[in-house]
Amino acid sequence: MEMNQFEVRDQFYLNGEPFRIISGSIHYFRVVPQYWRDRLEKLRAMGCNTVETYVPWNLHEPREGEFCFDGMLDLAEFLKIAQELGLWAIVRPSPYICGEWEFGGLPAWLLAEDGMRLRSSYPPFLHAVSEFYQALFKELVPLQIDHGGPVLLMQVENEYGACGDEKVYLEALRTEMRKNSVTVPLITSDGPWGDYLINGSLEGTLATANFGSKPEEQFPILRKHIKSGPLMCMEFWVGWFDAWGDEKHHTTPSTDCAKDLNTILSSGSVNFYMFHGGTNFGFMNGANYYGKLSPDVTSYDYDAPLSEDGEITPKYRALREVISRYVPVPPMKFSTKIEKYSYGEQMVTNRISLFSVLESLTMPIESPWPLSMEKLGQNYGYTLYRSALNKNAPLEKLQLLDANDRAQIFFDQQPFLTLYDHELEKEYIVPSLSGTGTRLDILVENMGRVNYGPRMEYQRKGIDGAVLLNGHGHSGWKMYSLTMDAAMAAKLNFAKEYQEGTPSFYLVPFQVENIGDTFLDMTGWGKGCALLNGFNLGRFWEKGPQQRLYIPAPLLRQGNNELIIFETEGKSGSAVSFSAEPNLGAV
Repeated sequence: MEMNQFEVRDQFYLNGEPFRIISGSIHYFRVVPQYWRDRLEKLRAMGCNTVETYVPWNLHEPREGEFCFDGMLDLAEFLKIAQELGLWAIVRPSPYICGEWEFGGLPAWLLAEDGMRLRSSYPPFLHAVSEFYQALFKELVPLQIDHGGPVLLMQVENEYGACGDEKVYLEALRTEMRKNSVTVPLITSDGPWGDYLINGSLEGTLATANFGSKPEEQFPILRKHIKSGPLMCMEFWVGWFDAWGDEKHHTTPSTDCAKDLNTILSSGSVNFYMFHGGTNFGFMNGANYYGKLSPDVTSYDYDAPLSEDGEITPKYRALREVISRYVPVPPMKFSTKIEKYSYGEQMVTNRISLFSVLESLTMPIESPWPLSMEKLGQNYGYTLYRSALNKNAPLEKLQLLDANDRAQIFFDQQPFLTLYDHELEKEYIVPSLSGTGTRLDILVENMGRVNYGPRMEYQRKGIDGAVLLNGHGHSGWKMYSLTMDAAMAAKLNFAKEYQEGTPSFYLVPFQVENIGDTFLDMTGWGKGCALLNGFNLGRFWEKGPQQRLYIPAPLLRQGNNELIIFETEGKSGSAVSFSAEPNLGAV
């Protein structure tokens, strides 16, 4: 096996020769493994010599002490395919990744501990990082360039300068990496604004910058900070992400990206963020919070050079032309045959109310007071809180304390209120007719934990405080964790009762003869998630801008397929349709 060497001096050196990194971001965990080779071939064909990826701690350690590195999480296999195709790699294994990803990649179980301090030298946090790193670097160390692998660089922390300035924490992470046999050069990456570079940098580690425009202004700021060494834009934002409720799908002009790329390559190295965005399958979308909750949509198309479903875009061709001015660009030849099909309208054959199957789906946890999702040992999805009411005491007012993110309140299975974000902070009058019920149900949805900013430590989901009835805390709760995964879907009995206007499951069996990529059109449906053959495709919501969910062909079966839709608003159709065309929202 050939051993190579990568160095950071006045510039990057590969085996003693000056080397310009032209990299693109592909997150293996946002792409089905069967398509890794296709996406990486298209990266190489655009002229890139390197692939970059984050590493999501929350997927690799879904429960404390349980590690997963197979299937869609086989990072080593992803990097080996990249190497086969002649690509080098940058891996960013920092505990926090941002990335518009649930909780910035931090595992939700961290929040089960009272007093947890994230991204700091708080000993329980560093202990959890240490345990994860011991497992992770067993996968990564053999793939470093000086071991014959493709990995050139690794990152210590991600945009830490926008979060804090505790150098002891950064030192602890770097020490942990070296202790686990990381030998390649290390980097940090921060926005070149204010004191971010100062806060997030670490002496002896190369600082890089993240920005989406004006490189002629940003690179001089970076140069002033690092004095010497190579200039690199670690995240050249060539697009942007969408949040539920945005008026349209975000796009960035290809001409602007091409012009800025030329400026970057004339004086430094680049990593496109994103080259290929992929999909926030399941409940893995993140959220932002600037005065109000803003959860991201399921698609992570990002208006990237390669679309969510792997199509070459005009932006791809514009950037490829610029790259061709600096390095030879290989021909566009791809080995994976990908077809797209419209499977048309498929009928709903059965429907059942959540209330009628609740007891068979999950065992409740009982407590005098409500517990947060994390305290229940649940990370994602929905939690239903159930309690009996005192018929002899008239119910006049109701309020939830410390509840996130969206709550639907029912009296005797009849909808009363739906509360979202700031609405959850208020007290509500209960009309006499509503308050005469005997049972209170509160279905709370985790819409995606905030992935950036100071609110990250306030991301417990469900109800973390109390339910106040007439101003006092109400006791006696049964709590049902609804994870909406394959195991839960297998327990559904569609012979049970359906109650109109309540959260319900809908069954859509359909046949596929020719397997190809397709898009599930949820027009006419309210809000919820969809499971295909047990795989959670992600969320849908009528407020848009996204209306169709991407289904890569490997998720389909030849012959019988089963789609299960969980819809919470009582707004459903008699059918869904499958289209060969995406619809990310009006542009």
